[in-house]
Amino acid sequence: MFDSMTSTAAAVAGAAYIVAALLFILSLAGLSKHETAKNGVRFGMVGMALALIATIWVSFQTDNPSILGFGLLIAALVIGAVIGLWRARVVEMTGMPELIALLHSFVGLAAVIVGWNGHLQPPHYTGALADIHHAEVFIGVFIGAVTFTGSIVAFLKLSGRMPSKPLMLPGKNYLNVGALVAFIALTIWYVITPSLALLIAVTLLALALGWHLVASIGGGDMPVVVSMLNSYSGWAAAAAGFLLNNDLLIVTGALVGSSGAYLSYIMCKAMNRSFISVIAGGFGIAAPKKDGDDEHGEHREVGAEEAAAMLKEPRLWSSHRGTAWLSRRRSTRSQSSPRSCAITVSRFALASTRLRAVFPAI
Repeated sequence: MFDSMTSTAAAVAGAAYIVAALLFILSLAGLSKHETAKNGVRFGMVGMALALIATIWVSFQTDNPSILGFGLLIAALVIGAVIGLWRARVVEMTGMPELIALLHSFVGLAAVIVGWNGHLQPPHYTGALADIHHAEVFIGVFIGAVTFTGSIVAFLKLSGRMPSKPLMLPGKNYLNVGALVAFIALTIWYVITPSLALLIAVTLLALALGWHLVASIGGGDMPVVVSMLNSYSGWAAAAAGFLLNNDLLIVTGALVGSSGAYLSYIMCKAMNRSFISVIAGGFGIAAPKKDGDDEHGEHREVGAEEAAAMLKEPRLWSSHRGTAWLSRRRSTRSQSSPRSCAITVSRFALASTRLRAVFPAI
């Protein structure tokens, strides 16, 4: 009797996961256009609510449900909802990229925790299934740890708490490649003989690699990095779905991972950046050999009000007056016609009008 109830609950939860996955696909489709963006957000909200309700309900369809576990789960949901609503209300649109980067770090941390739980409390698998489970644990922890520290570095750079200048360590490309080779070797070792020491080693390796990958990218490329970390967080969620045997996590993670990777590719093309170089932490860009070869200055985003205040400074407009004086001198020397001078003045007036339209405070 109880087995039939459990199977029925699992079937109902599976159907709810399918509906939630379809809502997530509709959400991505809606967010691709301004006209349907609000509907896309609504589809995503409904899908996530449906997924949460189905997961909580099926988790306690057992012969001995844990009241403590249920209380902890509800407490986590309430705390997360309160923090999310608070941050969504106080954040400005200019601070949205750094908030998204910070949220990606939580996805990576969750994947690391799920992977460690899969090692400490492994299921009773034997043979090839056990080897597959060990590989899932190791890969999930690696992707999650890279996403965690990489997202934190992106948040620090976007918020101005860390210099936006790229980190140029000597031989940084060899360090990245060496870390990937070490990860492959450790994965094979862990699948053959699982041990806690190997899991600790790959966690530390992935944390260092995630920090180095994003720190090696300049602040001007941070929008692409945020999209790339979005893709990483999706693959981390998919890895966690394999460990938890949750089809919805697998589908959702694959959607987020593939869409984030494609968005990163489009952004790299639009910004005239190398996609491989950006996602590999500036791979192919060697560290400068001389002190005069590196770039100076930092990238810092400002809002419309700050830009208007900068344009109102007299020294900036004096440079425009100097440029106009130099143009008049050159026009006199070349004996330009009155018509060409009128065209120049008209173009300058049009540019000034556009500036005032963008920055009304001028």
